[in-house]
Amino acid sequence: MIRNQWYIVLSSKELKKGQLIGVKRFGVNLAFWRDEGGNVHCISDICCHRGASISHGKLIGGGERVRCPFHGFEYDPTGHVKVIPANGRKAPVPKNFKVQSYTTYETAGFIWLWYGEKTPNTTPKYFEDITNDLSYSEFKEVWNVHYSRAIENQLDPVHLPFVHYNTIGRGNRTIVDGPIVKWIDETIFFFYVFSRVDDGTLAKKPEQLDIEKTKAYLEFKFPNIWQNHIDKKLRVTAAFVPIDQEHTMIYLRFYVGFTKSFLLNKLIAKLGMPFNKIVLHQDKRVVEKQLPKKSELRMDENLIPGDAPIIEYRKRREELKNLSIL
Repeated sequence: MIRNQWYIVLSSKELKKGQLIGVKRFGVNLAFWRDEGGNVHCISDICCHRGASISHGKLIGGGERVRCPFHGFEYDPTGHVKVIPANGRKAPVPKNFKVQSYTTYETAGFIWLWYGEKTPNTTPKYFEDITNDLSYSEFKEVWNVHYSRAIENQLDPVHLPFVHYNTIGRGNRTIVDGPIVKWIDETIFFFYVFSRVDDGTLAKKPEQLDIEKTKAYLEFKFPNIWQNHIDKKLRVTAAFVPIDQEHTMIYLRFYVGFTKSFLLNKLIAKLGMPFNKIVLHQDKRVVEKQLPKKSELRMDENLIPGDAPIIEYRKRREELKNLSIL
């Protein structure tokens, strides 16, 4: 994983006010809760006393603390034990009675977590062109693969006519011209795909193409979110959330803004989600069989020009991984 980054880790709707849940992210068991004020907190889900699951306990004081279900230790949002019942509620608590706490932030209907040692000096941002006039439906599922593999699948224009032959890859457009990769800043790149039916000519190079001739393009934003700009009022986005080295939670959203009615757009988005699930499951069937389950900058592969977005992703991911350990 790339450290010292903001990651989407949960959909906001998964954590209701006054609720305590346990999930695994980054290979770590975490306890999340939302206090009565709506604020989200996160600490390690392993009690520092005897290893019980804190998330199986209960919230007290309106969510100001969480009580371990085994021996009643009470934790505050910073991960410090404030009360050890067996010692008496007024007994001082040694400083070593604590667990790791994590900084969280909530925006765009997602809960984000700062994964790393450094203190964040920025807040996370979703796709800035996803505006409030777009309604969405949401779907989630687990893939048995490292999150890097799941991401690379969405950066791969070459697979469309084969994996999605009867959905978004119809038309037998097997030639991939380019593609063009355009970096927007150090963590965001767009890529433009030009696919066509094989007419006997070779695939064109990026410099032979014009991005002005296509309104559809795709976007990736480090460390784990992707967007398909199908149209100004029609988008598909995905958050690829690391569970551990071999499992990824994918949050897929279908955004619609064709009409002036928020509710009608919501209905259209909901009706369109089954098709997006079919497309996603076509990918899942293939990607879960890839080996190794985790991708790296250099592997035993033979890449082609159509893999340009994947190559750019791997290069920048490696650079960010190295920067995070300095």
